[in-house]
Amino acid sequence: MTGHAAVVDGEGVAKERVDALLRAVPARDRETRPEALARAERQRRRWATQVVVTDELARRACADRGLKPPAEVSPAQVLAVAETDVADLGSIVAAALAHSPAARVLLDRLEREQDVPEAAVRDYYERNRDRFLTPEALRRGADPFGGAVAGDFLPYEDVREGVARELRRAAGRRAFFDWLDRARAGVVYAHGYEHPGDPSHPDHEHRH
Repeated sequence: MTGHAAVVDGEGVAKERVDALLRAVPARDRETRPEALARAERQRRRWATQVVVTDELARRACADRGLKPPAEVSPAQVLAVAETDVADLGSIVAAALAHSPAARVLLDRLEREQDVPEAAVRDYYERNRDRFLTPEALRRGADPFGGAVAGDFLPYEDVREGVARELRRAAGRRAFFDWLDRARAGVVYAHGYEHPGDPSHPDHEHRH
């Protein structure tokens, strides 16, 4: 596997792609001890490999679906990753979506493919009443689960589209995770480029 960080369906993913991403994303570790710094760099390389492999898998998935991602950007143009995205998606997927136009196009298609039943939208509205208080009710400190009256809530018809969009987005993300788990199951990694959470190497970390 000389020169390759991983092999996807018999084709190598060049180590240079991983190196380019590492050059574009500065290390955040502040370790000074040699052994700790070496460990941090190993994990950073493994993390970057997952981002690059996700990009490669997404390119192939887009080609299979007849989707055309926008022009590829250089690693130096990687978009800033919001902390909320890291919390919601995990650092690897959040970075992959920032790094990979193909991953973003695929996620968008998966979101648009999701069917959100009217009953699910209504159920969300009924179970999350605190999210739909009117501004006046919020200022008054109305209790959405006791004491608030019908007029304290935004009408269902006014918020339905926003709720459906939010549920479709969540379903699309779940579909993206399911696709990624299946797609990378057969990926073979070079030594030192394994998943950072792979328990087969001694300094693994369970991070996504």
